Order: sequence, then structure tokens, then C-alpha cells
Amino acid sequence: MQALLVDDEPLARDELRCLLEDAGIDVVGEASNAIEAMQMIYRLRPEVVFLDIQMPRISGLELVGMLDPDKIPQIVFVTAFDEHAVKAFEEHAFDYLLKPVLASRLNKTLVRLSKQNGAVPDYQLIAPRQALRQLPCHRHDRILLLPLDEVDYVVARLSGVYLVTQDGTEHFTELTLKVLEEKTGLLRCHRQYLVHPEKVAQIVLGETGGGEVITRAGLNVPVSRRFLKPLKAQLGVLF
Repeated sequence: MQALLVDDEPLARDELRCLLEDAGIDVVGEASNAIEAMQMIYRLRPEVVFLDIQMPRISGLELVGMLDPDKIPQIVFVTAFDEHAVKAFEEHAFDYLLKPVLASRLNKTLVRLSKQNGAVPDYQLIAPRQALRQLPCHRHDRILLLPLDEVDYVVARLSGVYLVTQDGTEHFTELTLKVLEEKTGLLRCHRQYLVHPEKVAQIVLGETGGGEVITRAGLNVPVSRRFLKPLKAQLGVLF
């Protein structure tokens, strides 16, 4: 079984890693924040993630809300909350561990994991319901949270998903188009594109039934024939 550890406290990660390795679990990676964790989840594809709930900037629960439901592994929440505080989400989670983690309690979790047949709980039921307003992305040697209001459109390419700001700057993100569409209010205008509704200046119709959006900053975003009618409806355009 391959595991990923996500905790902003190095000592907590070290202690849990030792317990897991003693139990014969392969720890394939460690992350100190949610943005690193998202990247490692998609790249390493661990079978289980031991996820701290309380982390700065983006909590463990907020991270769950950013993950593509189709690509999410088993998650064991790790928390310093008392047992009463976790009742709100425990029925929808696979399992949770209280800090400091005890070897006897961890072993019970590992036994449960070994008996799973691949079914993954619907973690979205415990993820925050509010829309994402800060979008995690990578740019050169920096990791940053880009405010949604600074995004004109989003494009998916073979190399990944990019958030594009009004000056044309592209920021790589691990968020999928599906999550962005469902959690931000960005509108689908093409199989590979989402557009910010408040940045739309005009829609130029094409001869083949599609067209393009011109943003207020003058950026051009393609609109496919399939998404033209629902896009117009969502924007309140009647022509």
C-alpha cells in the first residue's frame, strides 16, 4: 500500500511516517501544504492520503473540495480536534486519527484499508460548500493563490490547465476544468475553455455556429457551437 503524508508540521509527519513504515506501508511522498499535496496526489497516485485538517491558507477539508472526485484516493484525516468535533464529517470520511497518533489506532485503520475493494467515499459531502475564491497555481519557482477575480479565462492543454489573467499571463494549476466549473462560477464556452462571466465584453458569432468571446481586456476566447447557446443563456444574452 502506498501512502502520502500531508501535514504542515514536520515532526508530526516524521512520527506518522515511522509508524507507517514499521507497519510495512510504503510512504511515497510528503507535503507540507495543500498546493504541494494536490500536485503529488495527481502525480504519485497514492492509494491513501493521511491528511491533516488544520493547515495554513488552505485546510485539509478545503483541499478535498479542490480535488477531482474521479481522481481522489482514500483519505484518512489526521486531526488534533477532540472526538466530538469530528462528528460532523466522520460518517462521510473513510477514517480519522487523533493526534498524537497511536500505533494501535493506526493499525485498526490499516486493517480497514486492507479490506477495501476500491470503493471511495464521497468526500465532497464533507468539503466546504462555498465557491473557490483563491485558486492555487504554480509560476516558475513560486506557489501562489490567485484571486478568482483576476482570472479572465481558463484553458486546458496537453501540458495542463492554465489560468489566464487580463495581461495574458498564464498560471499553471492542478485544478481540473471540472472542479473549476463546479466551484468557481466560471462558464464553459468550449470543451477546453472556461471564461469569467464578469470579464465578457462581447460575443462575436462565427459563420459555422460557434464564435468567440472578447474579454474586457481584449483577449479572445473560442466558443464552440455546442456551448454557444447555454453560454448566451447564462450571460442573459438574447440575440
